[in-house]
Amino acid sequence: MGFFRTVLGFFGFGVGVTMGLVIGYYLFIYFQPTDVKDPVIRPLVELDTKSLESMLPEVPHWVKNPDFDRIDWLNKFVENIWPYLDKAICKTAKEIAKPIIAENTAKYKIDSVEFETLTLGSLPPTFQGMKVYTTDEQELIMEPSIKWAGNPNITVVVKAFGLKATAQVIDLHVFALPRITLKPLVPSFPCFAKIVVSLMEKPHVDFGLKLLGADLMAIPGLYVFVQEIIKTQVANMYLWPKVLEVPIMDPAKAQKKPVGILHVNIVRAVKLTKKDFLGKSDPYVKLKLTEEKLPSKKTSVKRSNLNPEWNEDFKLVVKDPESQALELTVYDWEQVGKHDKIGMSVIPLKELIPDEAKSLTLDLHKTMDANDPANDKFRGQLTVDVTYKPFKEGDSDVDTSDESGTIEKAPDGTPEGGGLLVVIVHEAQDVEGKHHTNPYVRIVFRGEERKTKHIKKNREPRWEQEFQFVCEEPPINDKMQIEVISRPPSIGIHSKENLGYVVISLADVINNKRINEKYHLIDSKNGRIQLELQWRTS
Repeated sequence: MGFFRTVLGFFGFGVGVTMGLVIGYYLFIYFQPTDVKDPVIRPLVELDTKSLESMLPEVPHWVKNPDFDRIDWLNKFVENIWPYLDKAICKTAKEIAKPIIAENTAKYKIDSVEFETLTLGSLPPTFQGMKVYTTDEQELIMEPSIKWAGNPNITVVVKAFGLKATAQVIDLHVFALPRITLKPLVPSFPCFAKIVVSLMEKPHVDFGLKLLGADLMAIPGLYVFVQEIIKTQVANMYLWPKVLEVPIMDPAKAQKKPVGILHVNIVRAVKLTKKDFLGKSDPYVKLKLTEEKLPSKKTSVKRSNLNPEWNEDFKLVVKDPESQALELTVYDWEQVGKHDKIGMSVIPLKELIPDEAKSLTLDLHKTMDANDPANDKFRGQLTVDVTYKPFKEGDSDVDTSDESGTIEKAPDGTPEGGGLLVVIVHEAQDVEGKHHTNPYVRIVFRGEERKTKHIKKNREPRWEQEFQFVCEEPPINDKMQIEVISRPPSIGIHSKENLGYVVISLADVINNKRINEKYHLIDSKNGRIQLELQWRTS
C-alpha cells in the first residue's frame, strides 16, 4: 500500500503542476492585449522643462537655468584645499555642537556624548552652478547649488545608565541650495563683516546610520521617518528668512564709525607774523581732524589785523580719539595767488578729558617737526576752547546693518531738535565726459561744499565715501545738490566737465530716516549715481 500511495502521489503532483502551467499559459495569452501600439517618440526640444528635469535629474543648474553661472574653477579650488577645509569645518562643528550636547545630556540624563572620529572624508562637495544677486545695499548675495556625495567617518559614542553605544554615519549625500550673504561690505580686509547663511528650500539629506554594527536605515519605514525629521529640523533653524550668522569682524571697527563730536571754539590770535607788504595780515584759521578725508573747516577772514577775535564754533566728528588730532593752521588771505601760511599747531585728542571743556593757548609753528630750526621763530599764539563729547554708552553699539532697518543715533552734544545728516556716496554708472572721464562727486548743502576723491579714467567709479553735516534743526525744507564732475588731466587744454547732477529734497530723508537709491543724473545720457542718506537724531 505504501508503494502505491507514493506512485499515485508523484503522478498527482506531476499532473497538477502540468495542468497549472497549461492553464496559466492560456490565461496569459487570453488576457494579453492585442492592440499594442508603438510608443510615441518625441524630440527632446518638444518636451517642456518639467518633463526634461524628470528625465535628466542630474543635469547641473547652469545647463537648465540661465540665471546660474558655471563655476568649474571653484570646484577645482575646493578640491585642492579640501583637506584643510575638512579640518576647519570639523573643528567648527564640534564648537557648535558642544553647547547643544551639554544642554541635552542634562535634559535626558545622559552621561556623555563624544565624537570618537569626525572627518568629512576625501570627497569634496561640487558646485553645480551659482546665482549672484546685485542689490543697492552694501552686500553680496550668492546662491550656489551644492551636491555632495561624501565618504565621511563620523562616529559618536553615547554613555548612559552604565551602557555604551556607538553610532556611525556613513555614505552621506547632501543636495542643498543655500543663500550666502556677505554683509556689510567694509573697506578693511576681508572686506565683509559677517557671513549670513540661509536655505532657500528644504535640503535632501541621505545617509546610513550604523548602530552596533547594523545599518538602521535598512529598517522599513525608518528611513523616510528620519528624512522628514532632518528636513523639518533644518528648515526650522535655517530655512529662509531664518539665518545662521558667522561674525568675521566688528563692523564698527572696520568702518570706523563716529564715536563722538569735538566742539571747537576759535577764540582769538595774538601777535601774528606780518605777511602783507604794508605790515599787516588778513588772517583766518583752517581746522580739521587728522586721518580724515573731509575738507577743512574755515573761520572768517579778519582784514588787516594781527590780533584778530573770532569766537566761532565748529563741530568735528571723531572716529578714533586715540590716534586722531586736531590740526589748526592760520593763513594770511590773499586776493590773488596762494594764501601764505602764518603758523600751525596740533592738539592730540587723547590728551583731552571727555566732557571736560579745555581752554588752550597754542604757540604757532612753521611745521610740526620738533627738530625744524624754523620753529624757533615766534609766529604768534592761537587761543581755542575744545570739548570732546563721546557717545553715550551703548550708542556706538547700535546695529546699523541693512537688515535691521535701524539708524545709528547722533552723538551726544547734537543740537536739541537737530541732528546729523549723513551722505554716503557709493558709486556711479555709465558716466562719460566729452574729452575725459576722471569723475569725482561734489556735494553742496547750505553753502557747504564737500568732494570725494577723483578716480582716473573710469566710467563706473566706486567711492564709498561718507560725509556728515551737523544741523541745528531738521532740514525738512532744504535741498541738496550732488554733481558728478570730471577732473581734467594735469597736462592738457581741456577744462573740467560736468557729467550730470541730481537735486534731492531732504524731506523724505527726515521722514524715513534713511534712503538708499540710484538716481538718474540730469544732463547725462545714461548716467546714474547711488546715494545713501541718513538722518540721525539723539
